[in-house]
Amino acid sequence: MRICVTGSDGYLGSLLAPELLRRGHEVIGLDTGYYKEGTLYRSGSMAPLTIAKDLRKVEAADIQGVDAVVHMAELSNDPLGQLAPNITYDINHAGSVRLAEMGRKAGVKRFVYMSSCSVYGVAEGDYVNEASPVNPQTAYAICKTRVERDVKPLANAHFSPIIMRNATAYGASPHMRFDIVLNNLAGLAWTTKEIKMTSDGTPWRPLVHGLDIARAIMCVLEAPREAIHGETFNVGDTSNNYRVKEIAEIVAATFPGCRLSFGAPSLD
Repeated sequence: MRICVTGSDGYLGSLLAPELLRRGHEVIGLDTGYYKEGTLYRSGSMAPLTIAKDLRKVEAADIQGVDAVVHMAELSNDPLGQLAPNITYDINHAGSVRLAEMGRKAGVKRFVYMSSCSVYGVAEGDYVNEASPVNPQTAYAICKTRVERDVKPLANAHFSPIIMRNATAYGASPHMRFDIVLNNLAGLAWTTKEIKMTSDGTPWRPLVHGLDIARAIMCVLEAPREAIHGETFNVGDTSNNYRVKEIAEIVAATFPGCRLSFGAPSLD
């Protein structure tokens, strides 16, 4: 299968692309290249040939002959989304929907969109599933919800959109992110020997390893069309739901000599 991975130089893209290549797929990367030189480590893995291009400028000709697009190239956290919401909507919502339209025009058969568990927002009850109502709270999450809404109707007999709502990723990557909860706490424990929480850590966070996200993507790429066409999948496991307090305690115990303290109760 010929697969285009957008955000191929990103935190998850730099894990996914080598896995796809190892499985014998032909991979084309698409990335702005802003973080290309910022590597945590050199994995020694194969890397795809990459088109250096802004998501918003992709044309159908760029992905002609591609069987599937895995789309993860967006502005990727809540603080950035809140800092510049207009740019976030322009890239994450309008840019992503346009990419799907270009994909359908180019004859792409599967469009795998990396959404997020953040679309559920503040949910009622203990657990959510794919049928639970969405309740996004931030510009980032609102954009995810809008892309889901606008891309799904593009489905037809030749074009299959698939929505993947990832839990909070963690784990090492050549293009590392330290702004997500477990990675952030591990980074603090290693560099400062101290985790100083500003809250009591009671909010829940669902976790999933970056390589497990990659495996989930490979499953939907290789599954029979009737199993994935127009579907939405949560990517995570109930057994990997933790309170932030528990994550901090596990991380602190893993790094010898790390001090751990908590703040006032959270309103989250």
